[in-house]
Amino acid sequence: MTEGSRGQTLELYFVGGKPDGMLTAEVFNWTGHVLVTPRTQITEALRRREAQYTGVYLLFGEQYGADLAYIGEGEAMSDRIRSHEAKKDWWTKVILVTSQANTLNKAHIKYLESRLVEEAKSIGRIALENGNTPARPSLKEAERANMEGFLDYLLMVLPAIGVDAFKQNKRPKLTREDVREAASPVFELVTRKHGLHAHAIIEDGDFVVLEGSTARDNWSGRGTEHTSYAKLHKDLMDNGVLVREGQFCRFTQNFAFASPSAAGAVVNGRPTNGTIEWKVEGSGKTYKDWEAERLGQAGGGHV
Repeated sequence: MTEGSRGQTLELYFVGGKPDGMLTAEVFNWTGHVLVTPRTQITEALRRREAQYTGVYLLFGEQYGADLAYIGEGEAMSDRIRSHEAKKDWWTKVILVTSQANTLNKAHIKYLESRLVEEAKSIGRIALENGNTPARPSLKEAERANMEGFLDYLLMVLPAIGVDAFKQNKRPKLTREDVREAASPVFELVTRKHGLHAHAIIEDGDFVVLEGSTARDNWSGRGTEHTSYAKLHKDLMDNGVLVREGQFCRFTQNFAFASPSAAGAVVNGRPTNGTIEWKVEGSGKTYKDWEAERLGQAGGGHV
């Protein structure tokens, strides 16, 4: 957690008592309200009061073997969702975003719709069925600030309920001084057989591979071509995070992974035990040994 950040309380309510069914999400001191429902429960969801509110909605599903989403808005969202029920057969889940007191107006939701489309396209984790990015409506300065604050909370809530489409993995450039001053040591992964040399640090809980690191230009793990790591390797090449350069690929920017093994798999183009293959630069100490040392130093203290 960075200096100045603070914890937040997320309240999840499982409407039917099942974790894979309909749920609501709210954050203390946030005016927003989120309703998530699988398509199989859409009839019950649209009977709820918040489905009649003004807000934005997000459809998620799969088409032709790839993840797909659609972002829209409506003054009575239930009417819009019923239209999509009849015309779009690919979506399997919908998220309705409203304010608890139904205080959002048409300009507010058009602004949120535009910003969400902008964010999703910028991050590039999922394809959108939306065509062009909707234009932002004209809002007063104070209203615009309020909507940006509303959006900040929403983008915090969505990953917590399993929606990664807006999770930013691309990280800003770091100078050599930034890297030296990081709380984390620099880790390196060297695969001499393929001429690969990658560097990474830990930042805000993520394992961040640094710009300029090299990786395999294809996925070579036999029998693992359909795994999430293989898909991630392909996605990073499609999105320009990895660019071919001679016989390998190079990271064009810093990129955050959920674990050393995920990062190692993308670098090596095959399943990789990242806790063993990543080593503290210049020491030969594995990530696993470094982590064990840290745990030992932490002792039994409490936060």
